Amino acid sequence: MGRLYTISVAVLAATGSFLFGYDSGVMTDVIDSPNFLEYFNTTQTSSIVGAINSTFSGGAVIGSLQGGLTMDRFGRKFTIQLGAFLCIIGASLQAAAQNLSMILIGRILAGWAVGLMSMAVPVYQAECAHPRSRGMIVGLAQQMIGIGFIVSTWVGYGSLHAPATSQFQWRFPLAFQVVPALILGIGMFFLPESPRYLIETERYTEARRILHRLHSDGLNDAWIEAEYSGICTAIEAEKSVTATGWMAMFTVPQWRTRLLHGVAVQVFTQMTGINVIGYYQTIMYKSLGITGSRSTLVAGIYNCVGPLANFIFVVFILDRVGRRKPMLFATVAISLALSCEAVLNSQNPDGRKVGYSIGGVFFIFLVSVVFSMSFGPCSWVYMAEVMPMQIRGKGNAFAVGIGNWAVSTLWNQISPVALGKLQWKFYFVFVAWNLCISLPVIYFFFQETKQKSLEEIDLLFGGRSSALHEDGVSEPGTKRDIQQFDKAEMGPSALSIIQNVQ
Repeated sequence: MGRLYTISVAVLAATGSFLFGYDSGVMTDVIDSPNFLEYFNTTQTSSIVGAINSTFSGGAVIGSLQGGLTMDRFGRKFTIQLGAFLCIIGASLQAAAQNLSMILIGRILAGWAVGLMSMAVPVYQAECAHPRSRGMIVGLAQQMIGIGFIVSTWVGYGSLHAPATSQFQWRFPLAFQVVPALILGIGMFFLPESPRYLIETERYTEARRILHRLHSDGLNDAWIEAEYSGICTAIEAEKSVTATGWMAMFTVPQWRTRLLHGVAVQVFTQMTGINVIGYYQTIMYKSLGITGSRSTLVAGIYNCVGPLANFIFVVFILDRVGRRKPMLFATVAISLALSCEAVLNSQNPDGRKVGYSIGGVFFIFLVSVVFSMSFGPCSWVYMAEVMPMQIRGKGNAFAVGIGNWAVSTLWNQISPVALGKLQWKFYFVFVAWNLCISLPVIYFFFQETKQKSLEEIDLLFGGRSSALHEDGVSEPGTKRDIQQFDKAEMGPSALSIIQNVQ
């Protein structure tokens, strides 16, 4: 019962990730609408289109960073609900747009909402998940991102069958965002708060009750009590660090290291080039000679391939093979696929060689499959896992805001222009980064976190005893700090933490 309930909680919360995928993907079809381009007097490769997408990412940067404050002060549930509310406003502005300013403001608000949800949903899922299945539970965020892309594509594809004179082509896909936002905003009232947040805010009875509801199978009460004790011990130990606020992430050495891991995995995910493909794949297909409704149809099929691969990976593979190996494999595999894509494009400049065009589509699809079985789910899981409780809200906010959305904003702005001028040469930017930076950093510095509790991951990074101030302020988890706990009341998880820090 506990496992089923946890999955249900994770799926409903991941409606926020669905909005991430839908809002990110909807513009692919909107900018392919002849009526939209005529209405706003623009073209697909113009800087205006880049601005529409980059303002969305820019808003997400703001939302992600603001979420760090909201999560710590008001909780995980409130932050997700706030994102849903902002999404409703942003979607309404976009759907009713009479000028470019309304589109841009609506995209900023939608981005703000997605930024909030993109950092809050994985944290909420990770804090509710059992260690054995945390990869699958948090991986549902990426699964729902993919489903959001699928729905956006087919809603857009259907809408493009409206007459070229009809504004339905682009207003309906933009208005559809309101539906999942309403489901999420209302549904979160019925979900529990994160038990770790409840313990941090000293609501112990409620936290213990929720832990039992999330993880009980009728036979593991002792394990749940041990987990509860371990969480209490870890949070109390981390509270003994006197540094507070955003600067603590940079001044406490261990926290700084873990923050860098979270930021790095988000940057590396963006540098696979997956979002450039997601936003501008119809432009890529046109360079392969695939135009009109056929390019939208191919985009729809593309958006189905990734979620299918992701589902297989998160359900059957992720919690067995871990996080490092899939990401190491992906840096090489995606680089090879993008290199092959560039070669085929260079030999098929007018898109008339059918065999080369089919090959080009194959390698674009291959990037999606490899990404969905590596960086897609692993980036959210690893980022949520490596942050200690004391900075989990702000740390994830910074990692998503800077590592994901700030980098995404850059590529969203320059990619349409780069694809128009550099064409196939543009792909080698991502190839170089993957092989020269992502691959060695993941190999030498990333830790394997599979099937470890969030408190055990603290020890993997050196334990709370290493979280000292530069000026020598007392460390968390010292004998002085732990004397207030009665070891006889603690389970093995808590005792192992104490033994390590002593």
